[in-house]
Amino acid sequence: MSGPEHNEDENKLIAERRTKLAHLRAAAAPGSSVFPNDFRRDSLAGQLHAAFGDRSGEWLEANPARVQVGGRMLFKRVMGKASFAKIADRTGQIQLFLQQDALGDAYEAFKGWDVGDIVGASGVLFRTKTNELSVRVTACACWSSPCGRCRTSGTAWPTPKRAIAAATWI
Repeated sequence: MSGPEHNEDENKLIAERRTKLAHLRAAAAPGSSVFPNDFRRDSLAGQLHAAFGDRSGEWLEANPARVQVGGRMLFKRVMGKASFAKIADRTGQIQLFLQQDALGDAYEAFKGWDVGDIVGASGVLFRTKTNELSVRVTACACWSSPCGRCRTSGTAWPTPKRAIAAATWI
């Protein structure tokens, strides 16, 4: 697509991103940044699939594995009070399962995140009904995005301090 239609669409997108950033800045605590740098991933998607890929759902339930994962959000599917998202890091992909009951206000924040955002999630591994290895999220945060905006949520991490370079941890 080129010409005036393309420019108009691009201008709308840029305006939307600037509006979102302004809202984030207004909601940030005084003296804090909307670009956090305090998330520490402890697992990579490929490592989780290698270590737990052959484990059954029953085994995962009996032996809970708490993980912190992070990566770029590839897709999200919001279905009322529960949602799925898939994130990718440098080793592969892992699915996230998010529930309003478990996350509270953080779930509402998640619904506003976009595909392409850099997200972090903490939770326990389990298998879905379709037998996909997934993380049942108990805390989550959006750390960066292609347009430079960021949102945080959940209770696992403190108020953000500095900007994050997405390439340092995905």
